[in-house]
Amino acid sequence: MDYLLGILGPLFWGLLLLSVIVFLHEGGHFLAARACGVRVSEFFLGLPCKFNINHVSRRMGTKFGVTPLLLGGYAAICGMDPTPAPWGSRVLALVHRHGTISAWDAHRELGLSADELSEAVYLLQDWGSITTEEIEPSADHPEIEGFSYVLRSVPRDAQGNTLFDGRLFDRANATQAGEVWEPPMDDEAFYAQERSRTYQGKGFWKRAFMLVAGIAVNIVTGFLFIVMVYSVIGVDITINTNELGAVTAGSPADQAGLHGGDSIISIDGVETDSWLAILDELDAFEAGDTVQIEFESADGEIKTVPVELDDAGMIGISVKEECVRLNPFDSCSIAVENIVLTARSIASLINPQHTKEVLDNSTSVVGISILSAQAASAGVASFLNFAALISFSLGFMNLLPIPPLDGGKLVIEIVQAILHREVSLKVQTILSFIGVGLFMLLFIYMLRADIIRFFL
Repeated sequence: MDYLLGILGPLFWGLLLLSVIVFLHEGGHFLAARACGVRVSEFFLGLPCKFNINHVSRRMGTKFGVTPLLLGGYAAICGMDPTPAPWGSRVLALVHRHGTISAWDAHRELGLSADELSEAVYLLQDWGSITTEEIEPSADHPEIEGFSYVLRSVPRDAQGNTLFDGRLFDRANATQAGEVWEPPMDDEAFYAQERSRTYQGKGFWKRAFMLVAGIAVNIVTGFLFIVMVYSVIGVDITINTNELGAVTAGSPADQAGLHGGDSIISIDGVETDSWLAILDELDAFEAGDTVQIEFESADGEIKTVPVELDDAGMIGISVKEECVRLNPFDSCSIAVENIVLTARSIASLINPQHTKEVLDNSTSVVGISILSAQAASAGVASFLNFAALISFSLGFMNLLPIPPLDGGKLVIEIVQAILHREVSLKVQTILSFIGVGLFMLLFIYMLRADIIRFFL
């Protein structure tokens, strides 16, 4: 049982820390998308899973929830997939003019193949423009491969706004799901309006803002954690005094009658007026030696007792500590220093001369779990300080120009803005696969290092 708890404890703290920090990162993307007028269909703590607890916002249609796969979080921003759908405008208009139509009927009316139709449906679902539902075979809907589903319109007001459009949506005068809605514009204009509410429909600056927002939230979160630690919670600093902070239970000092708060006056006749003086005198002796310690107890009584050093040459005393709270300006300065150091460390990853050195000093999820458990056992301040460093690291890691990280997507957006044309989907897919492969190799390398560091 103890062995199991020894595994589950660090795992819990590691998952908790990573999940919250990734969730906050995704929260930055979510808030930026909403600020830019982009639809967000889901925002979850945890990875996608059909088993979840959720609530659909009545104001913006976004599904908020929690899944049991606590390995991060995600924000489903509409239109992130750059895959084109040439027949999207026709399918969109057809669905709303019918309200509800089977895939088979849509296929016959538009003359599209199963793949062409599903391609358009996938895109429009991702935009929050239509919904679908699987159907059982019947006389009206025979089982036909690739067409066993129904397409439905979403509730819309007179201007074509949906619940996903938030305050723009006129709920009182809107249609219901699956009802006919006649677009007051031609098919292409209707399609363009829908696209304008997605990531792909926004210009360069808004796309860039949405991409870096998650990184910005990580940096701000880490910054606030550090300020909270140093200015609100406070940090313990050692006091160079001969007054003892604590005495370990069962230690030689404890057996000799010393307690926390006692002051050591001398060791073997040599005056000790500070903690450093105490350490210097004890260093002169070896394990098993007996020393005469003169001390003043907390109630003012002066005593001299013999104390035998243990096998490690220790007597079981610790330095006195004091909780200090810095002014906010000093805390902000410490936070900025940590941000700069983390940024330099992450930037060194792309310098071949320092890549191995940085990786050797980095850690995987396993290492983060163990270190976060250690930080949690040391207290709230220690845990928040560690969380700040992980938040900074996650933010700057996402800024690396490697797809599918935010930094890699940003580079693609910059290239597209310079060339005035989109980078082909094939190129983007290849770059993403290379990026994923690279990070898998890095993960394996750091996991191996963690196993050696913590278990061997």
